[in-house]
Amino acid sequence: MAGTPSHRVSSEAGAREHDGGPIITAELNDGPLRGSRIEAQVVEGRPPSTLDVPADDGSTCRYCLAEWAQSGPSAVYSFLYRV
Repeated sequence: MAGTPSHRVSSEAGAREHDGGPIITAELNDGPLRGSRIEAQVVEGRPPSTLDVPADDGSTCRYCLAEWAQSGPSAVYSFLYRV
């Protein structure tokens, strides 16, 4: 997807380090940004429960963790609504 937004998240397991701390890849599995992958910063050792991601049209889309129990270098997020 052209112009894919970039954020940061991460989990302890398999997290890469970035100048702002550990990060993971957040996989957006539905909604307007379906199929996008962004980086997100870890919050207290786990992926954040929600992400606000800018869309190409200037709006912001809110995504939440698809499942609370996730591990490894990525986390799957589901679309909630436009903010």
